[in-house]
Amino acid sequence: MKKIYTLIAFFICSASLAIGQTLPYLPQPTYQAGEKLTYKLKYGILSVATGTLKVEKSKLRFSNPNAFHLSAFGQTSGIFAVYKVRNKYDSYIDGDTYLPYLYIEDIHEGSYTREEYATFDHRSKKVSGKKGTFTSPTSQFFDLLSAYYFSRNLDLSSLKKGDSFKITYFLNDEVAQLGVKYIGIEKIKTSLGELECIKFSPEITPGRIFRKDSQLFLWVTNDGNRIPVKAQVEILVGSVTMELISAKGLKHTLGKRVSYSK
Repeated sequence: MKKIYTLIAFFICSASLAIGQTLPYLPQPTYQAGEKLTYKLKYGILSVATGTLKVEKSKLRFSNPNAFHLSAFGQTSGIFAVYKVRNKYDSYIDGDTYLPYLYIEDIHEGSYTREEYATFDHRSKKVSGKKGTFTSPTSQFFDLLSAYYFSRNLDLSSLKKGDSFKITYFLNDEVAQLGVKYIGIEKIKTSLGELECIKFSPEITPGRIFRKDSQLFLWVTNDGNRIPVKAQVEILVGSVTMELISAKGLKHTLGKRVSYSK
């Protein structure tokens, strides 16, 4: 059962797309303070969990006073609430470069708990967490939450079907890279209406959760907001789907194409 619940954070934050070098990004963020996105996670037809993402102005002071506080919260729901999962993630990022200053993680999954407090030094390519200091191969590296928001602001103008990309991130006491393939443009039906989306396939590793032939597909709005509206993957038994059910405080009109739309 726990294998399913750990997908809450994986789905919410797996929208990260980037090449393994200095990444070009849009001069203005695609989000704003006050944005709130709510998701539903389903195992087959059963509701498993809900997740919420928020953007706020940072109350903590960093070298750049223009900083955002990003937060994600996931918890089990429906009949699965018997197994209590309450996971909280916070990331504080530079409002101009979108790189993280600080990442905080508070995990509660049944009897399992985990806390993380990590600071980032992009000049030295190092991140310091509770279990030590880790080195990144690139100066642009993230926690999964800040990676998600950075990816929404990438310049995708040179992206072609079949292209693959990587982003460097810190998670679970290691620095790793996530690869993503661009599939194309596709219209899909959502709870918020039919939306034109950019379709991606983030890489996954077969093993305890995924089958050898499992593929994760992610649909991101091809508008000014670039928000994930759906993700779907087959696991060892059945499939798991994430769906956007509410979007508030968006910076741009949902579904409206802008200059940087594909």
